[in-house]
Amino acid sequence: MAFTSPSGAFGSIVPSQVQQALATNYLTFDSASGGGTFAKQYLPEIYENEVERYGNRTLSGFLRMVGAEMPMTSDQVIWSEQNRLHIAYNNVSTTATANQVSFTESATIVNVISVGSTVVIMNPATGAEAKCYVSASTAPGTGTALLTLLPYTAASLSAAGFAVSLSGFKIFVYGSEYSKGSAINSNYVSVAPSFTQYSNSPIIIRSKYTVNGSDTAQIGWVDVATEDGATGYLWYLKAASETRLRFEDYLEMSVVEGELAAAASAAIGFTPPNGTALKGTQGLFAAIKARGNQVTGFSAAAGITNFDAVLKNLDTQGAIEENMLFLNRQTSLDFDDMLAALSSGSAGGVAYGLFENSEQMSLNLGFTGFRRGSYDFYKTDWKYLNDASTRGAVASNAIDGVLIPAGTSTVYDEQLGTNIRRPFLHVRYRASQADDRRMKSWTTGSVGGAYTSDLDAMEIHFLSERCLCVQAANNFVLFTA
Repeated sequence: MAFTSPSGAFGSIVPSQVQQALATNYLTFDSASGGGTFAKQYLPEIYENEVERYGNRTLSGFLRMVGAEMPMTSDQVIWSEQNRLHIAYNNVSTTATANQVSFTESATIVNVISVGSTVVIMNPATGAEAKCYVSASTAPGTGTALLTLLPYTAASLSAAGFAVSLSGFKIFVYGSEYSKGSAINSNYVSVAPSFTQYSNSPIIIRSKYTVNGSDTAQIGWVDVATEDGATGYLWYLKAASETRLRFEDYLEMSVVEGELAAAASAAIGFTPPNGTALKGTQGLFAAIKARGNQVTGFSAAAGITNFDAVLKNLDTQGAIEENMLFLNRQTSLDFDDMLAALSSGSAGGVAYGLFENSEQMSLNLGFTGFRRGSYDFYKTDWKYLNDASTRGAVASNAIDGVLIPAGTSTVYDEQLGTNIRRPFLHVRYRASQADDRRMKSWTTGSVGGAYTSDLDAMEIHFLSERCLCVQAANNFVLFTA
């Protein structure tokens, strides 16, 4: 009878006189072919915790500082904003007829200057101006408006510096004049208040994380951790947590960067599978570009003159006293240099009114305050503008910062049918008694406690439906490179 022993059995182990792990006297554990080194069994010198080389990587928090979140139940949010109180017209032209001016009406601009009104006409090119009495005025809604102006200090408009057949003049009403015992002119126009209506639509934002059942039991050497406190030796815990953090950033980034799909755009004609046509949403930057103030090439390093030009423009708008500046790093440093070059008297001193006049409260939130003219400003860095994976990636396309008014605005709510006060900047999200879509999260599959399908995996879903309301955008300023 023949007996054959398998290769590598105990009979092949060669004893050694020295207490040492050798290939001849110990079994190899890490290679099926025996080519490994048994010394690798010893615990390696591994740093247990993951190195956080980028610090806090989350970008959200901007809207929490300056706005609020409120529910809505419709596919669209509509609000109304006041128009200006006083009557003024641009692009006024003098005609070939002496003392006569004209301007073209439109669907939204009609002539409401009546006979008996007193007006100021100005020539921006030369600085000339004349105060005049309106002796004749066409009725509104008749096409081109014609006014006959009688200057108080000159024989004619031409003599006052307004030559015939020129354009580009501006005119505004400052009062009226009537004779003793006279009645109001029969063609007097009663000026009815009007408003401008704006709207925005929410978009649905979604994300998902998937891990298969086998990987949920995979234990690693490193104790992973994330910004929201998730920790453990299971890698999928980190991945799931970071998916949620990334989605929370997307909730803010979507309403900051959002764009409405234009009528002739490629996006508006696309319909995703099992869905409706794309429509987009108007974000913060798009709203300011469309309805607010945009300053290109602004540099606070050039001195206070550039910044004072911004203040003068704010005077023509709502002149809101308290404003917040969210800036990228370079512009923030420029502001520091600009303020450092001024004495406290010239700059108007330091102000912390928005923070209950507490310097400590302002500093704890990362703000520094200063006053210029009749305005208080609170300056802080906006991480979103500096991050290399977002707006800080390309300097030439950079948005240097944004000026946002503090406080609230009074608006007419079409749903409630009444005036309400809300922050100038706020988020509206879909919600009702049946479903709250502010921030939904649910788990499907057959792993991790969920038993909803035969899929050998765990799927964590995230969903939100929201949009941003930028009210009184004429008081916002966008600083671009």
